[in-house]
Amino acid sequence: MKSVVVSLGSLALLWSAIAIAETRVVMKTNMGEIEIALDEEKAPVTVDNFLKYVDDGSFKDTIFHRVIAGFMIQGGGHYLDLSEAESKGVIRNEADNGLANLRGTIAMARTNEIDSASRHFFINVTDNHFLDHTSESCTREDDARSATARAQGRYRPQTCKSFGYAVFGRVVSGMDVVELIELSETGALGPYDDVPTTPVVILSVNRVGTESAE
Repeated sequence: MKSVVVSLGSLALLWSAIAIAETRVVMKTNMGEIEIALDEEKAPVTVDNFLKYVDDGSFKDTIFHRVIAGFMIQGGGHYLDLSEAESKGVIRNEADNGLANLRGTIAMARTNEIDSASRHFFINVTDNHFLDHTSESCTREDDARSATARAQGRYRPQTCKSFGYAVFGRVVSGMDVVELIELSETGALGPYDDVPTTPVVILSVNRVGTESAE
């Protein structure tokens, strides 16, 4: 029986060949640029949805409308006057994809309903594990039963935890810009809290090609 010897160089070439391609985008803001790598393998639905807004220019002139130091910065869904940007509809929540809400990751914002994310996203500025999906998270069946009870005017105690918030990428450069945004002075404006008093505007979001994920 012949033995097979594989050099470290050959292994590296093999790994390079099978590495998963990732799409990157650059988000230009009036405070600087943020480059983000999107995880199409673990969050295909979410990444596809996000890129639809990128490709048709829908994020242009939206703002980071909710900024909380030590937590996250949220944007992509409101304009300077805080009017709501048009949504393409809600998507399936992929928070159970194994990705954690770590510092520098980007995730989808949503309402209390599990599958309610549309275009609002946030970037974590610290490790926010309480936003992750766990074995104790509510299922869609739990969510439906609670919704039915509410519709009937009944209160159904929640015994499970949040389904979680879907992470779909990470910042690969520009965390210094994220930190500048995080430290913005904020206040209440209309029905919204934590709004930067000096607007943080998303000037554009564009693809910058694909690179191999290691």
